[in-house]
This record gives sequence, C-alpha cells and structure tokens, in this order.
Amino acid sequence: MSNHALSSIAYLLAAIFFILALRGLSSPTSARLGNLFGMIGMTIAIAATLWLGEYLNIILILIPLFLGGSIGIYTAKKVQMTKMPELVALMHSFVGLAAVLIGVAAVFNAYETHSTIQRFELFIGAFIGAITFTASIVAFGKLSGKFGAKAIVFVGQHWINLILAISMVTCGVIYFQSESILAFLLMVALALVLGVTLIVPIGGADMPVVVSMLNSYSGWAAAGIGFTLNNSVLIIAGACVGSSGAILSYIMCKAMNRSIISVMLGGFGSDVTTEISTGGERPVKSGSVEDVAYLMSNADSVIIVPGYGLAVARAQHALQELTAKLIEKGVTVKYAIHPVAGRMPGHMNVLLAEADVPYEQVLEMEDINGEFSQTDVVLVIGANDVVNPAAKTPGSAIYGMPILEAQKAKMIIVNKRSMAPGYAGLDNDLFYLDKTTMLFGDAKKVVEELVKAI
Repeated sequence: MSNHALSSIAYLLAAIFFILALRGLSSPTSARLGNLFGMIGMTIAIAATLWLGEYLNIILILIPLFLGGSIGIYTAKKVQMTKMPELVALMHSFVGLAAVLIGVAAVFNAYETHSTIQRFELFIGAFIGAITFTASIVAFGKLSGKFGAKAIVFVGQHWINLILAISMVTCGVIYFQSESILAFLLMVALALVLGVTLIVPIGGADMPVVVSMLNSYSGWAAAGIGFTLNNSVLIIAGACVGSSGAILSYIMCKAMNRSIISVMLGGFGSDVTTEISTGGERPVKSGSVEDVAYLMSNADSVIIVPGYGLAVARAQHALQELTAKLIEKGVTVKYAIHPVAGRMPGHMNVLLAEADVPYEQVLEMEDINGEFSQTDVVLVIGANDVVNPAAKTPGSAIYGMPILEAQKAKMIIVNKRSMAPGYAGLDNDLFYLDKTTMLFGDAKKVVEELVKAI
C-alpha cells in the first residue's frame, strides 16, 4: 500500500476521533471521554504526518511541537477557571495566525503552482485567519481587562469596516486573477485591521458570543487551508469546529436576544454599556449570615444561581459543601445555569463539575425557569445580568434577553461584593425588591460562614 493511501486512512481515522470528541463534549457526563478522543485523533494525525510525510525537516517540526506542547501543558495546569475565557480567545488567535502563516508560505513557495481552486482557498483561509487572529487578540484584551471591557464607538465606524472589507475582497480578486503576491499580502494586512475594527465596538457583556463566533472562524480558516494543503483531516476537523462554533453562536445569540448577522458584521453590542447606573440612593435590605442560614435551613426548596463572582472567589467547593448541608436537612437544592453565565459558554458547568456537583442538580434555563415561582429561596451568588428584570422592560439595553426568572421566587438572597453594576453596565432592579436580602462580601468567605451557621 502506498504512503498516500496509508496517510489517507490515518487521517480519516483521526477525523473520526475528532467527530467523536465533539460528540463527547456535548455533555458534561461524557466531556472527559470527548477530550480523550480528541487527543487520540490529534496523536494519530501528527504521527501519520511525521511517518508518511515527504520532504519533511523533522527537527524543525519536533522542536516547535515540543515547545508548544510544553507551554500548553504548563498553561493548562496553572490557568485559573476565571482566566479560561481569555485563554480560549488567545488560543483562537493562534489558530488564525497559523492559517495566515501557512497561506503566506504557500504563496511564496516558488516550486509550486496553485490552481484556480487553490488560489480561492488560499484567499478564503488567509483572510478569515487574519480576521480571527486580531479579533481574538482584542477579545482576549477585553476579557482580561487589559483593553477595558467598554465598547469603543466612533463616527463612521461601519463605513470604515465596509471600505476595509471591499478593499480586502478587491485585493483578493486581484490575487485570484494574477497571483500577485503584493495583492495577497495587502489583503492579509487589510484583514488584520478589519479584525480589530469589527470587535472594538462590542461591549464586554457580549464577549461570550464573540468568543464563540471566533471559534467558528478559526475552524473555517483551518478548513480553507486544509484544501490548499490537500489535507483531509484538517478539512474535516476545521469544518466540524467551524459548524459547531456557528451553531453555538446562534444558540447564544438567541439566549442574549442578539442578531447572528450583527455578530458577524461587528458592532452589535455598542449600545450595551451606555446605560451605566449605580442605583443612586435607592434603599436595599442587607442581611446577616445567621439570618440567611436560618431562611435556607427552613426552606423546602432552594435554587442556586451561580455567576462569574463565584468563579472569581473560587467558591464552588464551599458552595457544594453548603448544598450537602442543606440536603442533609431535607432541603431540595438545584442549580440554575444561564447559557451565558460567566464569561464563556459552559463556564459555570465546568466550575460546578470541578466541585463534584451531581449533574442531575444542574439545570439549564429553559428547564428550571418554571420552578422559580414555587421555590422558597433563591441564592444568587456572583451573578448579575442573567437575573436582571430589566430584560423585561422595553427600551432597556438588554430588553428581550432571556433571563433566569429569580424575581418570581418567594425569597431572594443575593451575594455580591458591592452594589456595582454587572458586566453589561446596568443597575439591577432585583436587588431592590422587598423580598430580596443582600449579603455583601467575598463569595467564598460568605458561603463558608453559611456552612458554619447551618
């Protein structure tokens, strides 16, 4: 059997494992197995390339593999859960940059002539990769706080994006027709700028959707370059990542009442941070740990709504201990998860899984919203925008965004460090209801005190 046939079989096997990986990652219960499948698939793909590839400089390949793998292992062990969203954004940037570098290397390869289809594939893969690279860098900066979460809006922004896009496509067409290296490089440069201008007008509250969409872009960039390299596993893996990222983005857009087209064109979140309010002198009811412990201990049912503040305080283990204490007292405890709780899809699910919270206790928004009106106590811990009743008020910046309807519960306990607005920059009317008790302080310390009190 020829090397080409063997490599095709190996790449097909790797692709099957990648598909199984995505299938496994669709559920918390099978996520570990999904990760294992993904690692097996990548190992097969790398081994096949090294063993069956032609004209390879093994040293130049193994050195980056070793360095990249070492950095990846170190980062995975050291990264905190609160830093996962920006880490994901940064990884997307690497995929985009890889697509650009492969495209540039292919264009400068004097020993290879590219067909019409290959030039088109290079054009698609390179400009998507360039946009993904710079857009992901901006997303990383916003999520990490290095660039600030506020949307950057200026006059003529959409016209500038349009001019950049038309210029980029024009350069791509020139390259497509004449194989002009200068036109290709100019197209890449314009795409790099467009990646920045598309993302800067998006507010921090909408970054989870942006990260998901950039995930999709990185997949399509990889698929485009895969066609150029005639690499089936890259095509299949890129298409799977691209399509799954697009589907996830659509689901998240529905969860946030956003337009998928607006996400792709940029600037859809520019109005989110314009309603910043601190609530003025509105009175709130503040309670003690002992009062809250008494209320929760004597309740028949409790729903816990976790948010980013829980991740920041790393309070998930203490919260699981609190849940166990309540269950011992005969209290029914459930967790309510909003699709965009935290800073990325699944952020809260991973956090709770880390604390060994049983999967059957963790319910998605559509499954638990109907239970709030029959619930005795809701504990909102570190969450804000996802329980903000302003989403029901016409004219609000988050109007129409589906929320966890905590306001319908009989009693509401909210743990926050202060009365500062959430990531969307909006005041939260939930905090001022007569049936709401504010419990100020660090989430981990407060929960640990509740455990002792109970």
